[in-house]
Amino acid sequence: MFHLRLARNYRATDLARLLPAAAVAAATAALLLRALGRALGEPATASVPRLLWCLPALAALGWLCAATARAVPAQHPERIAGLTAAGLGPRRIRLLLAVETAATTALGSLLALLVFLILRNDVAGPRLASDIGMGIPLPAAAPVTLLALVPLAAGCATAAAVRLPEALPGQHPEAPARGFHPLRIAVPIGFVLVGITLELYGLRPGAEQDGRPVLLPAHLGPVGTAALTGWAITALGLLLLTAPLTGLAGRLLAVHRPGTVRLLAGRSLAAEARRLGSTPAVVSLAVAVLTAALAEGHGPGLPAVAGAVLVGGCAAGAATARIAEIRASRRPGTEELVRLGAAPGILRRAAAVRVTAACAVLLCTGALTALLGVAALA
Repeated sequence: MFHLRLARNYRATDLARLLPAAAVAAATAALLLRALGRALGEPATASVPRLLWCLPALAALGWLCAATARAVPAQHPERIAGLTAAGLGPRRIRLLLAVETAATTALGSLLALLVFLILRNDVAGPRLASDIGMGIPLPAAAPVTLLALVPLAAGCATAAAVRLPEALPGQHPEAPARGFHPLRIAVPIGFVLVGITLELYGLRPGAEQDGRPVLLPAHLGPVGTAALTGWAITALGLLLLTAPLTGLAGRLLAVHRPGTVRLLAGRSLAAEARRLGSTPAVVSLAVAVLTAALAEGHGPGLPAVAGAVLVGGCAAGAATARIAEIRASRRPGTEELVRLGAAPGILRRAAAVRVTAACAVLLCTGALTALLGVAALA
């Protein structure tokens, strides 16, 4: 009841935070139900891979919910202060956020289930008959078990995302660590070098006779095992290397007698690179994978495109939530700069330079990932 009283006071911004999670939950539930519909008319050995290909969408949903919940204490400190004044501790606050997210995603899952049942009632055409298992009895426990994974994953990710010190108002957060440990930089570079070497080994002349190629789903065609493994390792290395490269770009902006704009942009970008992490890099990675598949003309099916769009959309939402969290934590410093006489135009130009530098890093890593993906699929 206490949570329902809180929900009555939600504003449009709160609904805008919850609606994307509900939409992604509905799309993830639709993918799970499609795999179930296919499994009704196929042997178990063919249905298991379809369910496994739904795991990226489920993980993306959990990531989106976690990033959104993590930004709540920074964006709405007055709400956290009110909950604490009402006697709720950090654990109960995390529980409230988890219940809120789980209820939202459960509504999205129920909507997808309702559409699925309506289509099974002799409404879908022949093109969708095999996807929904039309004409085959549907066990009641199967969709309930599958769809229970959606709010469970979202709620657990939300509860694990909000750190206990962040949920308590009035506490001064620890200063974010600057720079990166040498091991944090050496490991991704090693991944990139090993991955490129392995992919070049898999693309050498006569590599087709070295083993069985991997048949990718969604009409993506066969690809060599070494080439696919090398590309995956390289993509992981570039993903982990995005944050150090962003910090390096910020440091480069502030070298050689920088002006006010370059100094503010470089220092802030270098300080935020660790907190921003590799979240935007996943958006670039999803776009690169989809671009590589389309560039080769393999014509990936609708489920593969929908899964890639879903993962990329979740990554974009998580990046937006993380940027909003960073902006909220940087607001006191910005207000202090304005109070000391900094012109708003300087702050806007510094933000534009900072965004341009970050996008340049993402463009470089994404383009390299796409080129290596095209080479692997060729």
